[in-house]
Amino acid sequence: MVAIGAGIEPAPLSQPARTALGDFDIDPSAEEIQPVDSLGSQSFSLAVAMGEDILDRCRALPGAPVTVRWSFPSPPSPDDTPENAGETYREIIRAIREHVRDMFEKGFYEAICNYKRFSDNLLDGMSEGVMAHDLNRRIFYFSKGMEQLTGMSRSEVIGRDCHEVFTPRLCGGECSFAGERRCSEALAPRRYSSVIVSSDGQRKEFDLALTVMKDEAAKPLGVVASVTDQTAMKELKLKLGEGDGFHGIIGQDHKMLAVFELVKDLTQCDFPVIITGESGTGKELVAQAIHNESSRKDKLFVPVNCGALPEGTLESELFGHVKGAFTGAIRDKKGRFELADGGTLFLDEVAELPHQMQVRLLRVIQEGTFEPVGSEATRKVNVRIISATNKPIKELVKNGDFREDLYYRLAVVPIDLPPLRDRKNDIPLLIEQLLVRITAKLGRQHCRLAPETAAEMVSFEWPGNVRQLQNALQFALIKCRGNTILPHHLPPEISNRLRILPYSGTPDREQGKPGRKPKLAAESVRLALEKTAGNKAKAARVLGVGRATLYNFLSEHPELAEIGELE
Repeated sequence: MVAIGAGIEPAPLSQPARTALGDFDIDPSAEEIQPVDSLGSQSFSLAVAMGEDILDRCRALPGAPVTVRWSFPSPPSPDDTPENAGETYREIIRAIREHVRDMFEKGFYEAICNYKRFSDNLLDGMSEGVMAHDLNRRIFYFSKGMEQLTGMSRSEVIGRDCHEVFTPRLCGGECSFAGERRCSEALAPRRYSSVIVSSDGQRKEFDLALTVMKDEAAKPLGVVASVTDQTAMKELKLKLGEGDGFHGIIGQDHKMLAVFELVKDLTQCDFPVIITGESGTGKELVAQAIHNESSRKDKLFVPVNCGALPEGTLESELFGHVKGAFTGAIRDKKGRFELADGGTLFLDEVAELPHQMQVRLLRVIQEGTFEPVGSEATRKVNVRIISATNKPIKELVKNGDFREDLYYRLAVVPIDLPPLRDRKNDIPLLIEQLLVRITAKLGRQHCRLAPETAAEMVSFEWPGNVRQLQNALQFALIKCRGNTILPHHLPPEISNRLRILPYSGTPDREQGKPGRKPKLAAESVRLALEKTAGNKAKAARVLGVGRATLYNFLSEHPELAEIGELE
């Protein structure tokens, strides 16, 4: 199909123009002239722009057609006589007819169609999807690959705003055409990932590569996005412990993989979730991942620590207040519920809520309405609530310290995060990823752990979980001047467990007796044997003594000789 454009909006033809058209047996009343904006439902193989500035004013046409520009005599001015105006129009019409005849009779149109057909076949034959939209986010190209990836047809999306087509947005928070950035000329190629639910309900992870389209004057016209389905590959990398984890959460232990799968299962539902786990296990990261996987990811994720706010201000923080509601309320203020409208509200340490606030929270969850402090007007919100606590909330319910009805409203989907000591095979992976992040933040070269340091960190119980592990690495990087972290660089609560300096292999010498031979302690030997699974040669190296020294010590302490050995 050919689109021939002479302007943005059709204008009434003058009488000389109508007369000129009549001379060529053309009845203008029978021609349906359409504005460019009405052509979204059609697809074109060729666009003809009749005028010098038409392309600058027209948006991209559906089908991404080849565009040619035809130049003609200037239209008559209003001051021309009807005779002169009619002759000018006749010259223009004769020129158009010659261009059209040449285009079809001399093979130009056939060549253009063959080129367009070849390009379409090339793009449609790719396993990746290709989509293009103009500076107003209107989609004008949608390949067969995109149809297969998204489950949507071209006819459904062509001519529509991509933010309306994809809910939540395909671009997530990376859009260059939203808010103040919309139609920006300072665009650059970008790559990022996104999660969507296809039309058949399947969760898919896409990698998007964006390229800016520009005209011959280097002016941006829109964006071409190449979309690749990385769902299977990212799931495999997650199980192998490669990549950046799941929404920044590192873990390949089966307990964590089960948590990740449950978060993915929550993609299509808005049920309340309660996350339990010890302090430092990453409850807020999991809550953020649930939000990012949901249809609400385009809206705000609003966290609030219920235990950190004084009881007197908690109600105002959650529900807002009106001017004059109390001393110091000099203006209206929105609460966290109103800020999170359409998005997700994360209630951390929810078990700290006082009993009266539990009653108010229950009402909001049941009815979706609340009144700001000092106001009689009821406000309605649509909020998904995710809560978290490090306390045994079931025991609190049993003891009457937390409302049972509220608990069952919050705990539609419970998620329990395992402590780090129960997934020790994740510790080396966490150390590696955290070191990369911390050294990059500090602007330092990458550091590594000495084998003895890694063994010590794996054997530690980590009562503060991942947060304590991260703090320990930050402490070690402050102490470490080189590129290898040694055990004595670790915080005292870790390095003091074995009274040795493993890098040199020399235990602490008795104070006041320099040069004295190493003195073994029963606790140090026990820990070394446990760590090496009873391998006495390795245990001796860890302790920094010879094997004979260790064997002599064990002969004096036979109760330690079989520690760590397999039965």
